[in-house]
Amino acid sequence: MTNALQELWRTRHFIKSAVRNEFATRFARSRLGGLWMIIYPLAQIVIYAFILSAVMAARLPGIAGTYSYAIYLTAGILGWSLFTEVLSRSLGVFIDNGNLLKKMAFPRLALPVILAGSCLINNLLLLLVSLAVFACLGHWPGMSIFWLPLLTLLTLFLALGLGLSLGIINVFLRDVGQVIPIFIQFGFWLTPIVYVMAMIPQKFQFILYLNPMTGIIQAYQSVMVFGRMPDLMLLIYPVVFTLVMGALAAQLYRRAGDEMVDAL
Repeated sequence: MTNALQELWRTRHFIKSAVRNEFATRFARSRLGGLWMIIYPLAQIVIYAFILSAVMAARLPGIAGTYSYAIYLTAGILGWSLFTEVLSRSLGVFIDNGNLLKKMAFPRLALPVILAGSCLINNLLLLLVSLAVFACLGHWPGMSIFWLPLLTLLTLFLALGLGLSLGIINVFLRDVGQVIPIFIQFGFWLTPIVYVMAMIPQKFQFILYLNPMTGIIQAYQSVMVFGRMPDLMLLIYPVVFTLVMGALAAQLYRRAGDEMVDAL
């Protein structure tokens, strides 16, 4: 692990350059440029807010105001968009860079670091726009906003641990990359993003809590919607799950790291 971190540090300039080039390439001929990184999640928020707010707004305990549902939804989408982007891109991070891995000598772990840096910038832009929208709607989270960096890191490491584990398996079994997007769709509806947990019958709530993103999304909502610190008890399971996934990804990488290049 120490050697891997040292290699990453030695290639830090390559990593920064790769992140910069990724943005430059992605939006080279786009007039809106980086705005496209936030248009999709914001469009998703607007669609859900306008279509579902009439049905859901009256059933959001503790949230008052005309735009309360839009605020609630935005908080959930902020955390979920980071998770899904990192997870989805991690599935193909080694496959998509197969030629690069074969032709250049650099730490393979630089690829997920580049991916993480790119996704964090996307999420930061979405956060800034979300806060601007909150301000226009007369809502501000207050001092609880300082919990967001910790929640962002937890979401990032959870998605990386899970995504890299599946990404390594995907090199050898390509069906994984086709199946996971389906599970992501199910995961969205098994996470309290467009509804509150209180709407789910008590006897079925444990099913949602098996999803590690449930506690994290509820923490986002506590911070951004209700202006209070998250329930730390709800974060114990996501933290443990993240550690397990990180250990699994490290183990798979140690065992299959060299074989991946041959399989690509």
